[in-house]
Amino acid sequence: MSGEVIEGQVIDAERRLQEARGKSKNYVFGALGIGLVPVPLIDMAGITLLQLKMLHSLSKLYGVKFSSDIGKSMISSLVGGVLPTPAGLTLASLTKSVPVLGSVLGATSVSLIAGASTYALSRVFIQHFESGGTFLDFKPEKVRAFFAEEFEKGKLYAENLKKKEANTNTKADKAA
Repeated sequence: MSGEVIEGQVIDAERRLQEARGKSKNYVFGALGIGLVPVPLIDMAGITLLQLKMLHSLSKLYGVKFSSDIGKSMISSLVGGVLPTPAGLTLASLTKSVPVLGSVLGATSVSLIAGASTYALSRVFIQHFESGGTFLDFKPEKVRAFFAEEFEKGKLYAENLKKKEANTNTKADKAA
């Protein structure tokens, strides 16, 4: 396998891909957590910032020049093209303002959507960067179907992460 020099280190393609997927998992965990923030719309801003940071982190790993303006544009183009409406996620966030039941339903749905969209976004950009792409040659319209497929997989992935975390916490509580 040939290596690539990134930030003074030689990283082979397989190790780089594993590292990218590890970063993806960490950001999905983060998105799940931010989705639980009880303050409507603050969660939305946090999710966007987290996804932007993820794109920055992945671009750094692949040696791709990053621009936050282009990153924001890519996020809105992909996420907005798959979710029923961007207003749908905003509405889910706003349901958190309804005492008790609204808070629970809003947190659950926003958390799942945040995790799934973060997962899908990471998969799209990992594939793009793996093929030598950059932000400048990225065409959102060409990857929307792939993003939609990965978004559906991301829902299951996020649910499984939440279950594993809940099981880990339950075991820790019993041990204490």
